[in-house]
Amino acid sequence: MWIAHEAGRELMGPLPAGVEVAVLPAVDAPPPGDPAAVEFWVPPNVSSPGLVALAGPMTGLKVVQLLSAGADAWIGRLREGVTLCDARGVHDPNVAEWVVGAIIASVRRFDHFARAQAAHRYAAAEVTPTDELTGKRVLIVGAGSIGAATAARLAPFDVRVTSVAHTARDGVHGVADLPRLLPDADVVVLLVPLTAQTEGLVGAAFLAAMPDGALLVNAARGRVADTAALTAELASGRLRAALDVTDPEPLPPDSPLWDMPNVLLTPHIAGAVQGTVPRAYRLVGAQVRRYLAGEPLDNQVRGGY
Repeated sequence: MWIAHEAGRELMGPLPAGVEVAVLPAVDAPPPGDPAAVEFWVPPNVSSPGLVALAGPMTGLKVVQLLSAGADAWIGRLREGVTLCDARGVHDPNVAEWVVGAIIASVRRFDHFARAQAAHRYAAAEVTPTDELTGKRVLIVGAGSIGAATAARLAPFDVRVTSVAHTARDGVHGVADLPRLLPDADVVVLLVPLTAQTEGLVGAAFLAAMPDGALLVNAARGRVADTAALTAELASGRLRAALDVTDPEPLPPDSPLWDMPNVLLTPHIAGAVQGTVPRAYRLVGAQVRRYLAGEPLDNQVRGGY
């Protein structure tokens, strides 16, 4: 098997005898052995087309275990018979933490005060009193494990959380309910995977349905939102946004989003915390042991989920 981090050797825990582990840390790194001999691959957590193409010479490949929760770059690009697994559960605490932090930073205007600090300007009178998270109506679009973790972390703030998934189930609305749910949401959090159904989900009609002053938080994928529609709506000043992802990414230097006072931007770092690698390789170790025991693998990606 090939893994992406040297530290993963120890973090995976004990593996059965006979497992040969090599490290391929980056797409441009020299292969650590014969690609055709690789059965189980844990690629680096950067899903570029060049990285996915490395699977081509791995003619004996049986499993690709991602370190990311999103699998959109890989779906439909692996040969038949290769099982694709994501890292569902690994990123729950870190992404949920970013979402809560981004909401608080936005409603309490930490971004405004950070800009004022950089300009050596005491800005107490400029935006105070600020809004607050307490009592907000939060709509979470994406009711997977990260969505559940986000809802749990929002609970102490006395918010009302409503969840939406691609199909309705007990306690969770379906996407078809969005038109009637959006007008009642103070904060809309995007946590859906990127699929054919979710690409461009947040378009002009979606944004227009959000009430004046509402906050859009995108910790999913940039292409879930239509960039032109989002930019136009934010330029009007009617809505606020906290964006960890954009389309394109990186965001071009000339994008007007950079300079909008109602936009908080971070560079796709919601999942980038120190605890990610240990959590990820605990999952990898468990998956390898399941694979060698002939047991079903967890987190198998089917239909983009």
